[in-house]
Amino acid sequence: MNSQIQRVFAFILLLFAALIYFTSKWTIFDADQLEAKTQNRRPLIEEQQIKRGNITTADGQLIAQSLPVGGGAHPVYVRQYSGGTLYGNPVGYNFVDSGRTGIEQSENDVLVGNENEFASIIDQLENKTQVGENLTLTIDSRVQQVAAQGLQQAIDSVPGAAGHGAAAVALDPDTGAVKAMVSLPGFDPNRAENDITGLNQAPGAPTVNRTTQSVYPPGSTMKVVTASAALDSGEFTPSSMLSGRTGIEISGVPLENAGGETFGDIDMTFALTHSVNTYFAQVGEQLGTGTMVEYMKRFGFYADPQLDYPDDRMVASGAINSDGQLVEDSFDVGRVAIGQGGEEGQALVTPIQMAEVAGTIANDGVLMKPTFLQEAKDQDGRTTESLNPDEQDQVVSSDTANQVTDMMTKVTEEGTAAGLTVGGQSFAGKTGTAEINIADGLNQPWFIGFAPVDDPQVAVAVTVERCTGCFGGEVAGPIATQIMESVIQNSG
Repeated sequence: MNSQIQRVFAFILLLFAALIYFTSKWTIFDADQLEAKTQNRRPLIEEQQIKRGNITTADGQLIAQSLPVGGGAHPVYVRQYSGGTLYGNPVGYNFVDSGRTGIEQSENDVLVGNENEFASIIDQLENKTQVGENLTLTIDSRVQQVAAQGLQQAIDSVPGAAGHGAAAVALDPDTGAVKAMVSLPGFDPNRAENDITGLNQAPGAPTVNRTTQSVYPPGSTMKVVTASAALDSGEFTPSSMLSGRTGIEISGVPLENAGGETFGDIDMTFALTHSVNTYFAQVGEQLGTGTMVEYMKRFGFYADPQLDYPDDRMVASGAINSDGQLVEDSFDVGRVAIGQGGEEGQALVTPIQMAEVAGTIANDGVLMKPTFLQEAKDQDGRTTESLNPDEQDQVVSSDTANQVTDMMTKVTEEGTAAGLTVGGQSFAGKTGTAEINIADGLNQPWFIGFAPVDDPQVAVAVTVERCTGCFGGEVAGPIATQIMESVIQNSG
């Protein structure tokens, strides 16, 4: 009898533990994702009675507000987006029938005034009307506009780019503040209120934030990561000599330099300046997958960006196999080291990841967590939150960062980006041209960089999807320099 009672008691305890687990999971750990689902309309309906806070840019442009509908003592509020397509990504939308996405989702508690559960209960007991806090983003509307215009011009004018997309991210390397984030094609979040299905099925996938959700082969911009790993590990110096001959076998298959260029023995500075594939593929092989993956992880690869943004709107960068899985070994490390790869593992990255790479080198080897939050203020004008720079990792030493900076500066002075300028100031950069389809001449052009070299204020990554016969220095480079110029001109 006692054993039967014990079994019943144990079963009841098990059920009780399961109840606690799932209650905690749904109410705490998965609360934000559950609230954002379009099928779960209850929180959205309840929040319609709260005047949601405004969203403005760092330079004071209003891009989202809530307006009363229906009148009376207890009106409902509906979101209106005055920024249009320029801010569809990353701001997202918030509507009863469509759910919420983007910054509207990640900063929902701030925007509806949910300080904490205890404060909300007190407000209800005191019969206070809950109102949201106003959110100021780190994004500068002037920089955002320059980035959007540059990307659109490239899509319209570069052969083969029409119908495809493009992306750009600009960060403050010292604080992680996102100064611009543009994904094209864009979308007008106002349309999400009544036509979310049409919007999600629109050509070009405009609701996808290409800066955080799409991965592309980075081409030669990956050589910045490889050079950093080589120098910081102590295995190489800027003057380390290797053959720059074209056609060297990498993983048993000959690798060509761009345009079939061939060189004798060259050092790392020359190799980065002139983007010599065979040099950096050999570096990758000598470092091995272990060291390459270790430094990729330090830069933030193999994990979602540590950005205040919804998890389902971000993906990890890294070596990814043909099944779409991140892999840490048994891939062609030589080709991954130059931003390419094979079926066992291809280098695939998000634009924000490559902006973080540039920002880390600009910030003496320290990676800062990216953020959209400049400040939040309650309805009485009191600041409740403000930009608080948060260090993510010491990726490489300051000496290594300085060495890579010198090499990236050579790229812009006498290398593959020598024709570019940032208002006459010295800047560091790296071009990239990833081969998508050699037979059709399809490429993915890239540029990453930062400026000014002596006091970096902006780090940037720009890419354009699948254009014909295009190159990073010619297509992505000019857009990146325009963005950097805009940040510098509008700073302070």
